[in-house]
Amino acid sequence: MALVCGCDQTIPPEAGSPAPSVVAETAAPAPEPATAPEAAPEGMVWVAGGEFLMGTNDAKAHPAEKPAHRVLVDGFWIDETEVTNAQFRRFVEETGYVTVAERPIDWEEMKAQLPPGTPKPPDDQLVPGSLVFHPSAGYLSIEQLEDLSNWWRWTPGANWRHPEGPDDSIEGKDDYPVVHVAHEDALAFAAWAGKRLPTEAEWEKAARGGLEGKTFGWGDVFQPDGKRMANTWQGRFPMKSEDEDGFPLIAPVKSFPPNGLGLYDTIGNVWEWCADWYRPDAYRLDADSGLVVNPRGPSESFDPDEPYQPKRVTRGGSYLCSSNFCSNYRPSARRGTATDSGMSHLGFRCVKDPAGP
Repeated sequence: MALVCGCDQTIPPEAGSPAPSVVAETAAPAPEPATAPEAAPEGMVWVAGGEFLMGTNDAKAHPAEKPAHRVLVDGFWIDETEVTNAQFRRFVEETGYVTVAERPIDWEEMKAQLPPGTPKPPDDQLVPGSLVFHPSAGYLSIEQLEDLSNWWRWTPGANWRHPEGPDDSIEGKDDYPVVHVAHEDALAFAAWAGKRLPTEAEWEKAARGGLEGKTFGWGDVFQPDGKRMANTWQGRFPMKSEDEDGFPLIAPVKSFPPNGLGLYDTIGNVWEWCADWYRPDAYRLDADSGLVVNPRGPSESFDPDEPYQPKRVTRGGSYLCSSNFCSNYRPSARRGTATDSGMSHLGFRCVKDPAGP
């Protein structure tokens, strides 16, 4: 499994060999009405189908977010919040599901995702666990910031029930987003709930809240009138958070204002899984197609930084995103995350197609 922070990393524009994007349709469907076609499923918000500008041409943005290109998606329902501990607990109690972070590690499976010749870790590290964020003891130099182990630790016993490790608990945190979920865990929950994971295009259309080409999910100013609009890092990362808003790390859902569509925490709090495979050059390939309709992403993943590791797209940034190190608290921000990774800032929300005629 990969050690990832969800922060910007340099990726050469030419990285990776081209692979065609999987597009569900070649002709644009007729425009859809903005009103929902049916009564809303519990806890979900309608996102009307239509065309929007996906990605960005901002010179300061990560190359994987470029270029901006026109995309059209069909209408869909989306969870108004990230999936919570209470919702995930009900799923586990009804199905007996065991998450990836709670299972023993298979070295042979893990070895296939690592460069040839990678030595086997000590047996005491090949135990169930997950990656947990730990603030640094003090100021880090630029060189030290490049070493993610300065704030990420593999923690045996960390999982969705014990986010910080075996001595931690989610008791009293039913309305916090569930974390330490791998991609297959999110897929399992979605199938149980009669839903699915959003495509990257669906996620971005929803996260933009009806706005076109804005830097953030609420406009172009990060803190309009000094108001914090999302749960992001406060102070200098990765030292102790300055706790300006009462939530130094993860926050309960609905702690910050919703976007224009009524969705909470699409920006900040925890990263969210999408259905698409990750490639840093996916948008450059799509941009050559003109208007892209209902894109499903590339047919396989490729990240030149970790070519052996299968990755899916994650979106939205988290409480660890900061202006001094990364600024992924934007609707265009995207990264690839190892499919078997669970982390203390990684969750998800689901979507649902409208009922047929």
